Amino acid sequence: MSWLQLRLDCDKTNAGAYEDQLLNAGALSVTLEDRADEPLLEPAVGQTPLWRAIRITGLFPADATLNDLRNALEAQAGEGTVRIEILEDKDWEREWMQHYEAMRFGERLWICPSWKTPPDPNAVNLLLDPGLAFGTGTHPTTAMCLTALDKLDLRGQRVVDYGCGSGILGIAALRLGGAHLLAVDNDPQALIATKDNALRNGLALDNLAVALPGQFSQEPWLGQANLVLANILAGPLESLAATLGRFLAPRGRLILAGLLDHQAAALVSAYAPFIELSVLDQRDEWVCLGGIAKG
Repeated sequence: MSWLQLRLDCDKTNAGAYEDQLLNAGALSVTLEDRADEPLLEPAVGQTPLWRAIRITGLFPADATLNDLRNALEAQAGEGTVRIEILEDKDWEREWMQHYEAMRFGERLWICPSWKTPPDPNAVNLLLDPGLAFGTGTHPTTAMCLTALDKLDLRGQRVVDYGCGSGILGIAALRLGGAHLLAVDNDPQALIATKDNALRNGLALDNLAVALPGQFSQEPWLGQANLVLANILAGPLESLAATLGRFLAPRGRLILAGLLDHQAAALVSAYAPFIELSVLDQRDEWVCLGGIAKG
């Protein structure tokens, strides 16, 4: 089955009006995209900010008649600003899968799509199917965490992956020698993906606990974790300082990511009562912090 998509470039002052026109004309969906590489990070509660320069795409059935709509939009936005294209139906999951390649992090670790043969069978290969959960290794924050993990001796260690997503960080820690993993996320789909990826990598489920925040047995974990990983965003990381700190055993290691370079100082201050954090890595504007707990 084919579809028609109508695309229109505009700015944020009139994006809402154009969106309404597309929906009123029968659009099945309307998508707003940034067309000027302007990041929007951590909006305030109740706010939905927009980029200054926006591309709006309306998706319509193939038999839709769009000439009148295009003429009306061009009368407002300017001639030549509206494009109508035929969008061929595809198996979008397979389309994404064929472009996802194995990636190496550090000296030992490879993240490999589960549907492809690992390029180095003698390496530490993590077979990953992210499913609907976040975490493939392609984002700089995840890449920095994986590179940091590759440098550590994790044999026999207890690991907490807080905000686990697909489980990529915690499972990598187990594949690198970790003994036990607690994977925590507020998205039940992430917990399913983490467990599936653990089984895919031949890991014993009796070494893995997956749980929503606060819904895990605390006695084996509080003050017992040798390594705590959290790749989220700066705001949640700051609010979780006490929570993550309670997991750490004396001399336990903490690795934080998901923050920008100008946010690092606030995180260092928030965690200062129990750990001295420093920059482990930086890629573009993204920073990875790490440190060893006091005691």
